[in-house]
Amino acid sequence: MRIGFIVPGSIETISGGYGYDRAMIAGLRSLGREVSVIELGGDARAVWAALPNDMLPVIDGLALRDFAPLAAEIAGRCCVGLIHHPISLEPDWNDSEKTDLAAQERALFPAFAKVIVTSDWTAKLLPERFGVAAEKIVVVQPGTAPASRTRFSEAGCEILALGSLEPRKGHAMLLRALARLWDLDWHLTLAGQGPDLENLQAVAADLKIADRVTMPGLLQGAALEAQWARTDVFALATRFEGFGMAIAEALARGIPPAITDGGAAGSLVPLEAGCVAKVDDQVTYSKMLRRMIFDTRVRKMMADVAWEFGQTLPDWPAQIARFAQALETV
Repeated sequence: MRIGFIVPGSIETISGGYGYDRAMIAGLRSLGREVSVIELGGDARAVWAALPNDMLPVIDGLALRDFAPLAAEIAGRCCVGLIHHPISLEPDWNDSEKTDLAAQERALFPAFAKVIVTSDWTAKLLPERFGVAAEKIVVVQPGTAPASRTRFSEAGCEILALGSLEPRKGHAMLLRALARLWDLDWHLTLAGQGPDLENLQAVAADLKIADRVTMPGLLQGAALEAQWARTDVFALATRFEGFGMAIAEALARGIPPAITDGGAAGSLVPLEAGCVAKVDDQVTYSKMLRRMIFDTRVRKMMADVAWEFGQTLPDWPAQIARFAQALETV
C-alpha cells in the first residue's frame, strides 16, 4: 500500500498535531509501508489531481479547509481523514468563521471512507454533530514515550506550562491565577513559541510577577528533559484541546496536572491524579493551584496517582500498529 500523507504546511512544524503526524509517518515506514509526505501549500486541487491511483490519501484535518471544494471527489475515492479535532470548535474564531468552518466539516467528514481521531471525546462528537457514521471512526490516541519519574521536591514549587503561545491555551489566565498566590513559593516556566508572546510578557509585568515567570521559548531535547525533571506541577488553563499530549507526558512522569476541561483535556486526568477546573473559571483554578503548591502532602499523593496512571498510557509502537491496521481496513 502506498500512502500519501497530506499536511497543510511543513511537516517539521512544532505542534502536537504535527508531532503526531511525524511519529505515525516514521512508524509506518518502520513497518515497511511506503509513505509520501505531501505538504499542501494551499493548492489542494492540484495536489488531489496529482495523486497516483494506487495511493491511499490520508488528509490531516488541519488541511481540510483547503479541501472543502473537493468533498464529492473525496467521497468518490478511498480516502482517510485524520481528525485531531474539529477546527470549527476552537474558541478563537468569530461566529461567522465558526459557522463557515462547521459547514465545511459537516460536508467533508462524512465523505471519508474512514476517519481516524485522536481521542474518545472527538469520536463521540463526530456522529452527533458532524454526521459521520460511527462505524467509520477509529480512535488512535497519541502514544506516550517511556520516561523516568520526576523526583518529588518539597522545596518550593516549579510549575511548567508547555504549549504554543496563543489565546486558546489560556496562558494569560494561568498568569492571573498565579498572581493571586503572591504569598506562596512558586516559579513558572512558560515554554513555547507563538503570536501571544509579547502579550503574555506584558501581562506578567502588569501583574508584577515577571520575576517569577521564565519564558524560554521552545524547549526541545535535553533542555526539555531537564525542565521536566525539575517540574512539580504541570499547568495548562486551556480553552480547547483535541487531546493534550503534554498532559499525557506529565502523567507519564508522575507530575500532577492542574488544567481546565477545554475539549478533550479534562478527560485525560483521572480522579486524584491532579486538578481540573472549568474553562475560564479563574477563581477555582487559582484555588486548585494554591492547594497543590502549599500542601506538599496532597501534591505527593497526586504525584503517586499520576505516576501509576501514566504507566498505563499506550506507547507509540502500539498506537502506530493501530494506525497501520486502520489503514489496512479501508
